[in-house]
Amino acid sequence: MKTRKDLFPGALEMMILQTLKTQPLHGYALVQIIKRSSNDLLQIEEGSLYPALQRMLKDGWVDASWGTSPTGRRIRIYELTPAGAAHLEREVTSFEQMLEGIRLVLSPVKP
Repeated sequence: MKTRKDLFPGALEMMILQTLKTQPLHGYALVQIIKRSSNDLLQIEEGSLYPALQRMLKDGWVDASWGTSPTGRRIRIYELTPAGAAHLEREVTSFEQMLEGIRLVLSPVKP
């Protein structure tokens, strides 16, 4: 039996923004932290991560600057903006309401 691991629209962006709340990070670090935080249940592919980061840059939710990794490689470091923090708060509230609605529908009917 194949397990479906697709994320709902906006989930990746919420996870990226939430992860960036603690500190600015480069793409590989974002992937590793999300993977570790989800107990390895979620694995974000580069083909999904970088387009999402580009959309968030365009929308003003994150800023990016160039830096150097400990190994001397050039890396792009992403940082949450105030607009990104506000967007995250709205999205989390909406998600929590949706999750509560789903929970109510899936709960056994009480007499």
